Amino acid sequence: MIRTVRRTLAGAALAALAVGMVAAANPASAQTPTTGLRAACSVAGPGEARCLAEYRSTGRMQRNAVHADATPDGFGAKDLRAAYGLPAKGGTGTVAIVDAYGYPTAEKDLAIYRKQYGLPACTVKSGCLRIVNQRGKTSPLPEPDSGWGVESALDLQMASAACPSCKLLLVQGDDASLDALGTSVDTAVKLGASVVSNSYGTDEFNGMADYAHYYTHKGVPITVSSGDDGFVAAAFPAVLPATIAVGGTSLKKAKNARGWKESAWSGAGSGCSAYLDKPSWQKDRNCSMRTVADVSAVADPDTGVAVYDTYELGEDAGWLVVGGTSAASPFVAGVIALAGHPSTVTPKRLYGEPKAFHDAVGGSNGYCGGDYLCTGVKGYDGPTGLGTPKGITPFQ
Repeated sequence: MIRTVRRTLAGAALAALAVGMVAAANPASAQTPTTGLRAACSVAGPGEARCLAEYRSTGRMQRNAVHADATPDGFGAKDLRAAYGLPAKGGTGTVAIVDAYGYPTAEKDLAIYRKQYGLPACTVKSGCLRIVNQRGKTSPLPEPDSGWGVESALDLQMASAACPSCKLLLVQGDDASLDALGTSVDTAVKLGASVVSNSYGTDEFNGMADYAHYYTHKGVPITVSSGDDGFVAAAFPAVLPATIAVGGTSLKKAKNARGWKESAWSGAGSGCSAYLDKPSWQKDRNCSMRTVADVSAVADPDTGVAVYDTYELGEDAGWLVVGGTSAASPFVAGVIALAGHPSTVTPKRLYGEPKAFHDAVGGSNGYCGGDYLCTGVKGYDGPTGLGTPKGITPFQ
């Protein structure tokens, strides 16, 4: 239930505590950016959302490298599939990506990425890739925007990495308004999306009830990035109980049985809602309201993912290293589609299978006295939720 007037004392107090304690602890020091790191999108205005991708260029020598011995910086598709134990085959559904504005080089850039990592071609002509406006039409597409172009490139390529055989549907909102983005989600579902990824957000607000219907579609999982500002106010639309809120980790190679290790990324969004009642399936003890996040995946831009984007980035055009929970949401959406049973995947079901995830332990996204709401602890925690995909097991 969305409470637009009265908040429970505990939930409101914890939400206020999250903002106040993080500010007092100087969150910027906990989220020191990599040199040259840029936010793809500027701060959102009232009634708008901001895309959450953060990127840096990788140098002129790599920008046009597309051959067998080229090694772009950042984790590639093969790295990610190895890190999360994903099977080589599977997934026949459609992963929908919802973003704002146009991205004219989407098909060309996607082709470069997929060729680089040995993924099958996915083109408009073959029907594998569809690009439409928020009304579901292929023309006219919205006015282009280079910042949201980075976001769209990241989203398409992370979904490709997780599920190479899935079809892709890019729905472009007319702008970054909550109405345009929400309408785009509805359009994605109407066009047959198996799962819909949303890598944008804004702070939760009084009046979310007016937009919640866009993100409630029975039988179609909706993944949403949890945010990149650490332990602060919960982010909308990730905070909605109908969505799967995807937090972020720092992923690194390791000399262990898995070959990889993960901890909470310092920028991963987490928080205790000030407006939304706690869902019956969420049992964490120190937040009486809805807690973000639910699950997580790679997000740290310090060790980010490789993305190819050439749309109006000037000297930065080509191979980028990109991070943010914007990487995690489309990747998890792709894994859900890869598992082959998206219509059965709900937040409630995921909480019934906590041992099916890699537990990300260590790291923090702010100050909360070491509490799980901002610290990567054993079991559930705010920054990483239940954990990261352990193969397709959590979503079968």
